[in-house]
Amino acid sequence: MTASDSTALETVNAMIRALEQRDVETALSYMTDDVEYDNVPMRKVFGHDGVRESLAPFVASCSEIEWVIHHEAATGDVVMNERTDRFHFPHKWAEVKVAGLFVLRDGKIALWRDYFDLAHAREQLS
Repeated sequence: MTASDSTALETVNAMIRALEQRDVETALSYMTDDVEYDNVPMRKVFGHDGVRESLAPFVASCSEIEWVIHHEAATGDVVMNERTDRFHFPHKWAEVKVAGLFVLRDGKIALWRDYFDLAHAREQLS
């Protein structure tokens, strides 16, 4: 099943599975070329290069990634989820509670916006 054949929810969850496998390039394949990735307490980046530059070093620093989705809802091309993003570093797991918004265009993620507590995230990631 390709991203264009999937429902919005399936596309978002496939992108998440790719990131859990630490495969940034496959995750990017579910996004439009001009995707806007907005980590709300931090900064926005645009396009595959921006997302790659933002995510690849972080993903590479983790030995395991798990995103536990607690709730998700989709209507048309909009998906929202509440999740705990878990990252395993050399000697510990870090957990960050996240609310995510995804807006798709033509079957791909055009906007990915995550909301989380930056102070808590920094505490977990330090």
